[in-house]
Amino acid sequence: MLKNPAHRAWLVLMIATVITWYLGEVGAAGTTAIVAMLLIAFVKGRLVILDFMELREAPRMWRILLEGWLILVSSLILLAYWISLK
Repeated sequence: MLKNPAHRAWLVLMIATVITWYLGEVGAAGTTAIVAMLLIAFVKGRLVILDFMELREAPRMWRILLEGWLILVSSLILLAYWISLK
């Protein structure tokens, strides 16, 4: 079952979802929890882009465009959080 990259990605996505859910259920707060959840969301987004949108083997331009968008959005969310701390 785990020989297929999409199956491996699905398993990682499910584990990451459970971890994020758990952090929310226990009321994890603070910078460490927020950064951890953002990092998990970034990894999940990257897996969706590369494996489920099948861009792992796509032309470099498309990968750079979509992964760059993911990096930009994640960075802006992190920046907004950092600004809110001041």
